[in-house]
Amino acid sequence: MVVLVRHGVTPTTGRELPEAGPGPALTGTGRSQAQAAAEHICAWRPSLPALEAVYASPMLRAAETAGIVAGALGLSVTTEGDLADCDTGEWAGGDLRQLSRKPEWQEVVRHPSGFRFPGGETMAGMSSRVLGAVRGLAARHAGQAVVAVSHADPIKAVLADALGMHLDLFQRVVVSPASVSAVSYTPEGPTVMFANWSPPPTPPGKRGPSAPRSQS
Repeated sequence: MVVLVRHGVTPTTGRELPEAGPGPALTGTGRSQAQAAAEHICAWRPSLPALEAVYASPMLRAAETAGIVAGALGLSVTTEGDLADCDTGEWAGGDLRQLSRKPEWQEVVRHPSGFRFPGGETMAGMSSRVLGAVRGLAARHAGQAVVAVSHADPIKAVLADALGMHLDLFQRVVVSPASVSAVSYTPEGPTVMFANWSPPPTPPGKRGPSAPRSQS
């Protein structure tokens, strides 16, 4: 079984496309969300197969989230490059409101399987890369459970594949910040155990200190 965790919020979540390189760190709210996700997995752990590893995208927001989850589970983090977010090429770091006005944005929404970010990765290539990584982790830890910390679109692609959905429909799947989903892989095929458990909103005054904003 692969437990899929999206990273917590950063200063740019929902505002910009992923930046090139490691990208921004979690905010205080993002760290609180990651802690809530960790506590949820710990509470669910007795009903899981033996949970023996935590893997993470190399991007900073995912690595920080994975560190919080792994700390709660008493495990270490292994970086898995193919869990990284989509390479958005020339659009990296772009304002989502401005990008949504581009004619090409309709292809991102309606026909992602045929879209390549200018100077970057195809959505189909991202899907294939992440699916290969997740299925590989499931095979490597057959009969056990692992946590894989990644990003919204990669996790949507994994869930859509497990549900038998075409990639062009994957934006119908919601994957919120610090949400927890799980897919069981067996010889009969994948089964979505649950999707998009999300931490409750952080009450005012309970947020941790804000992380520094990315300089890139």
